[in-house]
Amino acid sequence: MARSSSGIVAGLTAVAIAAVGLLGYQASATAPAHPPKAAQQEPAPAPSQSAVKQDPKKPVPVPEGSGTGVRVVYSVGQKRVWLVGDAGQEPKSFTVMPSTVHPKAGSYVVGSRSGAVTGSDGVPIEHVVRFASTEGVAIGFSARADGATPEPDPNKKTGGIRMTKADGDAMWAFATINSKVVVVP
Repeated sequence: MARSSSGIVAGLTAVAIAAVGLLGYQASATAPAHPPKAAQQEPAPAPSQSAVKQDPKKPVPVPEGSGTGVRVVYSVGQKRVWLVGDAGQEPKSFTVMPSTVHPKAGSYVVGSRSGAVTGSDGVPIEHVVRFASTEGVAIGFSARADGATPEPDPNKKTGGIRMTKADGDAMWAFATINSKVVVVP
């Protein structure tokens, strides 16, 4: 049975795209621990005044300018995530431990997920939800398998925004492929 040349080209194109995506992910997972001295990393923004004075008994409001509709909102400065569902639902919010490489403010979509892998810092992690790439480092939310959320080694280029296991479970259930993620300062 003869195949059409357009079918073969489409098949080869799909295989090539998948291979490039896999190689890009593998490259980001094996980035050097010490970036060249010429590379400059953006410092993490200082916490906002609202984060400093927030009453722990009251829900933390979703940041203004973070868009509308169902989305994940990540504030680098507040070290906090909101899972914003349908209108009328109270957003789930929790603190996170930012990585050493930060995504730029803007709107993204979840591009890939992994149930359990080893993080770029060598630690077993679960419920990985990737949404960006910065400086060749994959950026995403995850929980350490041991549940800890220590500060990352400042000498390593990592993109894992870490959270507790319970919050990681909530993120995994909420942020499926093509879900919207909004990053604010």
